[in-house]
Amino acid sequence: MGKPTGFLDYERKAAPGVEPAERVKNFNEFHPPLAMEERRRQGGRCMDCGVPFCQSGVQLFGMFTGCPLHNLTPEWNDLLWRGNIKEALLRLKKTNNFPEFTGRVCPALCEAACTCGLHGDPVTVRENELSIIEAAYEQGLIAPAPPKVRSGKRVAVVGSGPAGLAAADQLNSRGHSVTVFERADRPGGLLTYGIPNMKLEKRFVKRRLDLMAAEGVEFRTGTDVGADLDAKALLREYDAVVLCCGAKRPRDLNLPGREAKGVHFAVDFLTATTKSLLDSNLADKKFISARGKNVVIVGGGDTGNDCVGTAIRQGCKSVLQLEMMPKAPDTRTPDNPWPQWPKVCKTDYGQQESIALLGRDPRLYQTTVKELKADARGNLKAVVTVELEFRVENGRRIIAERPGSEKTLPCELLLIAAGFLGCEPYTASAFGVKLGGRGTVETPIGAYRTNVEKVFSAGDMRRGQSLVVWAIAEGRAAAREVDEYLMGYTTLP
Repeated sequence: MGKPTGFLDYERKAAPGVEPAERVKNFNEFHPPLAMEERRRQGGRCMDCGVPFCQSGVQLFGMFTGCPLHNLTPEWNDLLWRGNIKEALLRLKKTNNFPEFTGRVCPALCEAACTCGLHGDPVTVRENELSIIEAAYEQGLIAPAPPKVRSGKRVAVVGSGPAGLAAADQLNSRGHSVTVFERADRPGGLLTYGIPNMKLEKRFVKRRLDLMAAEGVEFRTGTDVGADLDAKALLREYDAVVLCCGAKRPRDLNLPGREAKGVHFAVDFLTATTKSLLDSNLADKKFISARGKNVVIVGGGDTGNDCVGTAIRQGCKSVLQLEMMPKAPDTRTPDNPWPQWPKVCKTDYGQQESIALLGRDPRLYQTTVKELKADARGNLKAVVTVELEFRVENGRRIIAERPGSEKTLPCELLLIAAGFLGCEPYTASAFGVKLGGRGTVETPIGAYRTNVEKVFSAGDMRRGQSLVVWAIAEGRAAAREVDEYLMGYTTLP
């Protein structure tokens, strides 16, 4: 520990955010980094406590806390405090292939479990992680490092999201020849098209993809395995196949008026906006526009918040975000002690922007849509909402509509952000891979092999909708299993 009293001497200081009125003028990231001197002090706040819960990645009462990658957080925080970026990078790379991604979009399970958070403010672990990797790029410490010897084994990775990229990176480092297949026109999967640019600028994704290509990973875009490319041909050509196609089958709404024009899935809304932004800086108009419209978003999670921020940047007239559950408490309750994940109300960037620019928090709790209304041309014009109440009947907790609580609200654009029902099944079906009841690939507990010889799966396709950090962890674990299958043993961590 470089600074034994750092957690007492220095207060937590996060990277500042550009004011909402300014940042909504573009789709750029809006958290300029702290000066390195201040960032080092933030690293010095790490206590190097005897039991570093920050790197535990354990499940407590149904929710995970601590880093699923088991990042060596106290070690690289100490090295950051000392200004030794080279050694900090080496410790960071041991567990995380892509800290420039997790440092931007991870909800920081590590910080929820930080010992400093027990009676005060946790260490800025995520931002410290990001500062190390970005400083390493700036100092020229990151350069292509292709393997010196190739194994002669070929691996196909289907899907180039965080799980697929992590698996590909690990297997390539081991000396296997890896080809990543991506159906979109750009690689990156969720990182490219699922996460808005203001949360993760795509130049950082491209920087990592270019590095991987220079190290020998081959990317084939515009190739839809199971549709454009025959799965059996892939199995003949490659020694192993890793399916990392995500969980992109959205949950729909079965409501009167669902056929109205102006109802879209959130993933389509976000993807189209990012593609148009990358292709033409939105000049081609090939996106679902919220300009001048009353927008209603069904779903209170991160995807719903991303829709709020995107709709505001597009110039919406108003935006509401419907959440079925009650509002979470603002602080921890006695039955949710540290180091459990804090079940508290989080006001994210999109909601902050709505409060600042539109004059209200967009969230309506315990509310859902009951009916959609269209005009004579079939265009959505309004939604009928209803409040929900929770009660116990016959020992079971049920959700019911509150009688007489219906309201008709103007709405020309409805975005469905109600979660996902597993993977799109056609790729798994093409390989003969079994899916479970949740619409995800079946594998043995703690393993990544499927029911089909030499076919493996990882990420959301296997786990279900989850976090980028979990996808990376899954990709790394799957790579280890694939390597052992190919070589009879493995040296991968």
